[in-house]
Amino acid sequence: MSPPVTTARASDYARYTATPKLMVPAFGLGALGVLATLAGYFATDAKGEAAHSYLIAFTYWLGISVAFLIMVAIFHTAKAKWLIVLRRTMETSAASVPIFILLFLPLLAMVKHLYPWWPGSPLAAHITGLEAEHLAHKQHGYLNPTFFYFRQAIYFGVWAFVSWRLRSWSLKQDETGELELTAKQRFFSPGALPFLALTITFASFDWMMSLTPLWQSTIFGVYYFAGSFLAAFCVLTIVAVNAQGANLFGNVVKLDHFHNLGKLMLAFVAFWAYIAFSQFMLVWIANIPEEAPWYGLRIFGPWRPMSIALFFGHFVLPFFVLLSRNLKLQPRKLAVVAVYILAIHAVDLYWLIWPALTGAAGPTFHWTLLTAFLGVGGISVGFALMQARNRFTLPVKDPYIAESLRYVQP
Repeated sequence: MSPPVTTARASDYARYTATPKLMVPAFGLGALGVLATLAGYFATDAKGEAAHSYLIAFTYWLGISVAFLIMVAIFHTAKAKWLIVLRRTMETSAASVPIFILLFLPLLAMVKHLYPWWPGSPLAAHITGLEAEHLAHKQHGYLNPTFFYFRQAIYFGVWAFVSWRLRSWSLKQDETGELELTAKQRFFSPGALPFLALTITFASFDWMMSLTPLWQSTIFGVYYFAGSFLAAFCVLTIVAVNAQGANLFGNVVKLDHFHNLGKLMLAFVAFWAYIAFSQFMLVWIANIPEEAPWYGLRIFGPWRPMSIALFFGHFVLPFFVLLSRNLKLQPRKLAVVAVYILAIHAVDLYWLIWPALTGAAGPTFHWTLLTAFLGVGGISVGFALMQARNRFTLPVKDPYIAESLRYVQP
């Protein structure tokens, strides 16, 4: 299929001034969801369920936002031009990181029902033997509230600063068209990448890996990053397909852009599977008492069907579907695949987090899983829409925007 010919130019675009018809419902749904989850925690006996539900939702939505931030920095570092037409969506999504500082407060309120190493945690009664010895003598220096708060401040500080710095230069260029602003973004991004990589890695250690203190995997941060990065490409595809209308960038996104997005989705489906298998293989071969039980819980007993479903649902099915070139050249069908991958990504986070709550009892459902997901998602989407208002939906004065609009597959 030949790509459509577009005659649109970046200079044809005005600022996005959509009414709050999407933003207000998103905020409203989000607020109701978060309040319902907090009510589930404070007013019922299902404190563990509410806390773990909120953690799944928080890591899902924040992971996508931080992945967009890393994506912007990577593409500036690589001096990529083809995706400039898509860049403002990534910058706007990354700019929603500050709202997650506010959304982190409910997590802090529920923290003692998440982490057995937290002082006063009712889960501490289940820590015995080797795990108790590790916590008391080897891990206490890292897993304690003071250092935990300090690390969270560093994570959010780095993410908020880098997202603000890159986006502010990009928005300023919309006004002035200064070429120097592109140079600044390209100079700043490579230096920011190591800090972004380290912070998302240690954040995954703190939020998910420390649910089971004895479980340690240095590759776990890459696993979380791979899933979040894949989800971010899916969100970008869905937004690009649906951003049609006055002053929306979707009007000028070509089939060649969608083809690239499909290829990146395929690449990260394979990358996620590669990291997942690497982590599993290393733990399986080593077979040491500190690490093997984490996988033993998930691949034997009630969790086995979900582990098998993840293998086929998160890797085999999307991998073979995305091999199709024709599919990648059909944006709406590609968006359907993206929605499916976003759903299976949520299942993946459930598989990572929920066993710390139910253990050998297997998968269960609690209504706070739904309210927390809609709550955190609604507020973060509403905040991103608020950031997009009165802004251009593409970087109209980027010196390479014309090349991006003319992009053709090599």
